[in-house]
Amino acid sequence: MGKKQISSIFVVDNEAVISESLTMILKVSGFAATSFVNPLEALTRARTFSPDLLISDVFMPELSGIDLAIQIKRCCPDCKILLVSGHAGCVDMQKAAHEEGHDFELLQKPIHPSDLIRHVRTLEA
Repeated sequence: MGKKQISSIFVVDNEAVISESLTMILKVSGFAATSFVNPLEALTRARTFSPDLLISDVFMPELSGIDLAIQIKRCCPDCKILLVSGHAGCVDMQKAAHEEGHDFELLQKPIHPSDLIRHVRTLEA
């Protein structure tokens, strides 16, 4: 079985500078990435255009990154998930999601651009 290339990525972070920076890093590396600062907008868009990968901050107003990931997986079951956070407390949230059957990878902020690209490429398996 061959690798499934990731052709569309949604990047969600309520801090515009972070979502836009990560999106630019991905675009420069050849990925089609779309930046969102509102997780509800990303969820609405996912219902009409299924992304191959969601990269989301964990702590956001309106909807946490874990809740966003769970809802996107419901409407886009093939979407891969990569969560990022600078807060140590999100490990407990990740564990709770895991206990409910959701296995999401978590990277700590700040993330170096080369580490981000490396992680995205490992998801193309």
